[in-house]
Amino acid sequence: MVFNMSEEDVINCTISHEIHQYLFSCVYILVLLVGVPSNMYSLYHAALQLKQKNELGVYLMNLTVSDLLYLASLPLWLQYFFQDDDWSHREWLCQLCGFLLYENIYISIGFLCCISLDRYLAVVHPLRFTSLRSMSAAWLVSAFIWLKELAVGVVFFRHKELSKDRKNQSVCFEHYPMQPWEYPINYYRFTIGFMFPLAILSISYLCVLRAVGRSAGTQPDQKMRIRQLVSSTILIFLVCFSPYHVFLLVRTLLERDCNFIAGIFNYYHLSLLLTSLNCVADPALYCFVSESARGGLYRVLFQPIARILCCCCRRGNTSPANSANPATDSHEVATDENNGHPSVMLLTHTRTLNNFKTGSSSKNIISITQTNEKSTLPLNIKNN
Repeated sequence: MVFNMSEEDVINCTISHEIHQYLFSCVYILVLLVGVPSNMYSLYHAALQLKQKNELGVYLMNLTVSDLLYLASLPLWLQYFFQDDDWSHREWLCQLCGFLLYENIYISIGFLCCISLDRYLAVVHPLRFTSLRSMSAAWLVSAFIWLKELAVGVVFFRHKELSKDRKNQSVCFEHYPMQPWEYPINYYRFTIGFMFPLAILSISYLCVLRAVGRSAGTQPDQKMRIRQLVSSTILIFLVCFSPYHVFLLVRTLLERDCNFIAGIFNYYHLSLLLTSLNCVADPALYCFVSESARGGLYRVLFQPIARILCCCCRRGNTSPANSANPATDSHEVATDENNGHPSVMLLTHTRTLNNFKTGSSSKNIISITQTNEKSTLPLNIKNN
């Protein structure tokens, strides 16, 4: 395949791409092996959240779709690395793969902000702004995030993304030195795509933690799950996206010669590699939202390992009656009762199945605990 290159499409600097052949290839393979099944599992639980009319499931499902689209581009990137950074496909595929890479970064950031703001409204203002926490509002916000990133992505398709290096190889999505048209795009990424969401996440994080700490009606396990959810969102943001944007700003401000490029190349690409880890980290958010997701993850991953490790101890001692695991679902319900004082009602549904040689029995326990500033009213209903 022949590419017509102008002078600005030729890379004038000689740079070693060994980090791509070794580290990137290994990490991308691991991300594919772990990310594809975990995100498919997350997509299933997102569908369950949507059936329950939970607006949080809309944001989680869009986050998962973005991760899966990026994972679909990794095989092409792996082929590119295995060929010593020589792109052998058409240029539009190079543009598409680069677009999916950046689309995943900023769409993930957008939906992490949505999750953080949703928890802020649910915890700090449970009886206000209910229209902002509806399913229709969640779909409108999701559509806006996708359209915004698609509009920005058009820029990549207006410029050539294949360049020739000194070895006459076709390099995809790399310009050394940086092209003039990239400067405004990079400033936009750092300010609107990174600093603004960081401010939203930080303020929401602090307000949620303060509200949860002061709440007397929220159950301890619910407090723990809320803290874990907001902490995980900001941790994913800081670990996966902060290093990349710091080096992106440094490159934009200081990159003017080949010596600087050679010195920062490996650090910049290591920070870019960290962004791919969000595809593995994002599914963990479901464990802090859905107890069924957490229970399923335990049964799939940890229970088989525990059985293997403890098989010798349990051999000959296994009882069918002891192997049944209760399945529990809990939901928070905010009510405005008791003379205007808000209270939080925790609905817990526990199902236990016991199988015996002579038959089977099932027991359903519904626990309703209503808590306010003055009293706690428990109610247990059992069905045999």
